[in-house]
Amino acid sequence: MTLDETGSLETVDMATLTPTPTEDRLPRRFADFETLGDALDYAAQGVRGLNFHDARGKLVQAYGFVELRRDALEQARRLIAAGIRPQDRIALIAETGPEFAALFFGVIYAGAWPVPLPLPTSFGGAQSYIDQLRVQLESCDPALLIYPPEIGAMCAESARLTGVDATDWSTFSQRAAPEAELPRANTDDIAYLQYSSGSTRFPHGVAITHHALLNNLAAHSHGMKLIATDRCVSWLPWYHDMGLVGCFLSPVANQVSTDYLKTEDFARRPLAWLDMISRNAGTTLSYSPTFGYDICARRMSSQTKASERFDLSRWRVAGNGADMIRPDVMQRFVDAFADAGFNATAFLPSYGLAEATLAVSIMPPGEGIVVELVEETQLSGGTARADRPQRYRAVVNCGKPVRDMAVEIREEDGTPLPEKAIGKVWCKGPSVMVGYFRDEAATDACMADGWLDTGDMGYMSDGYIYIVGRAKDMIIVNGKNHWPQDIEWAVEQLPGFKQGDIAAFSITTPGGEETPAVLVQCRTSDEQERLRLRDEIRERVRSVTGMNCVVELVPPRTLPRTSSGKLSRAKARNLYLNGEIKPYAVAA
Repeated sequence: MTLDETGSLETVDMATLTPTPTEDRLPRRFADFETLGDALDYAAQGVRGLNFHDARGKLVQAYGFVELRRDALEQARRLIAAGIRPQDRIALIAETGPEFAALFFGVIYAGAWPVPLPLPTSFGGAQSYIDQLRVQLESCDPALLIYPPEIGAMCAESARLTGVDATDWSTFSQRAAPEAELPRANTDDIAYLQYSSGSTRFPHGVAITHHALLNNLAAHSHGMKLIATDRCVSWLPWYHDMGLVGCFLSPVANQVSTDYLKTEDFARRPLAWLDMISRNAGTTLSYSPTFGYDICARRMSSQTKASERFDLSRWRVAGNGADMIRPDVMQRFVDAFADAGFNATAFLPSYGLAEATLAVSIMPPGEGIVVELVEETQLSGGTARADRPQRYRAVVNCGKPVRDMAVEIREEDGTPLPEKAIGKVWCKGPSVMVGYFRDEAATDACMADGWLDTGDMGYMSDGYIYIVGRAKDMIIVNGKNHWPQDIEWAVEQLPGFKQGDIAAFSITTPGGEETPAVLVQCRTSDEQERLRLRDEIRERVRSVTGMNCVVELVPPRTLPRTSSGKLSRAKARNLYLNGEIKPYAVAA
């Protein structure tokens, strides 16, 4: 079950397909290799591998690590024959499938640096994707772009605009692959470039060495307490750090059989993810951002018992990460799927970022979701007043620093803060990035003496990390800090709104004052109803924060997302200020 001579999947009898085994006689090694190529060399000695499923969760290809290695070595020879040399960047559109997997490791074996780039999303259309891809190609300056044939026109146009040589992977796989001596990578060589899904530092390519990657993957597997009978299911995109590092490279380096559902298929049928966990015997590991759990809980009818369709009793690690973890959403998921055997202690909150390879902290398995109630004035840097009612936010425990990772909470000037004090989160360890590719100024702006300024705000409590928000998202009005999440969550409590419908950020009024603006996706066409909603939202924000705000109702599917599906407040703000987001006209 490999690629045919055209680079496409061979036609096979689906009834004969069996997934790669969960267990293996090959002794498991926890990513203790010199290079990523060494990790695949070892995994290929066993019987585990990657398994790709269609939109309904039906297995379409079982791709053992031994087949992946064989195809990757062939792709490496093609790349060398094409003139690719060590340290060349090869841009790869990261579609979840065997073609990308073989090309990624082929680039590794050829000594070059793979650069995973995103697929188009449903937001923005073709031109938006062409522009995004063009900017990333200009940043990484690749020797070659290889892409899926299905989106060839957009990729070819981006390549034309940047002068990059480009080909689709079917055409590339028809090229000759003559025998060639493969270069030997060193553990401190750069392995790949990763583009963060966020817009705060976009489009800086994060440079990660083989040593940094494997150190983080070992720490991740030890943190999850990986066992011989673990099996993984994932729908996360391979162009995002959690999907690429946590759910593609980790299964190779830690020899875990994994079942994949494409991200776009999850978006269309979210419950297919839980179907796969239920159906694939032995599935114990699966990660998702908060919104993945949220959409599944919402799709379950209150009239239907989850136990009639799902069996989630074996799911021992239900990872949470990549966005702010919402305890209310996690509870809704538990309520929806407890009778299908889901155990709330399976939740495994974590915190990380591409600049640290992936994981910075992980909750010890079995501890589940733990929250602390933090008074609003602590979050805003003020002092509680006796004449006003106190308001609290539930902040989720994101676990303990992973092995070899140190974490400090610091003042703006770099002074370390004591326990329970909120400040900038800094981390240091072997898996922190080398820096941003060809951007020394951006690297210097966030790194000092081996320490990385994550750009996030949080505090430490009894050795655990609590994240309260991103420093650059903070809204400062009259010297007081306000978190946009608090405003957005307040609006979400109103009937008819959900997570992702609201974006809050700071703007400057014509009078020169800072004030929050709240963009809300509105589904009603009735003018009077819009007027009522606007007033209700404004009053809701005032009651929670004490601030007056600008409320703009916008059409559905207006608010921009990052490549991983998270709301992009920074992009929403820029589009709004540039007049590219058109609010509904609502009478005063």
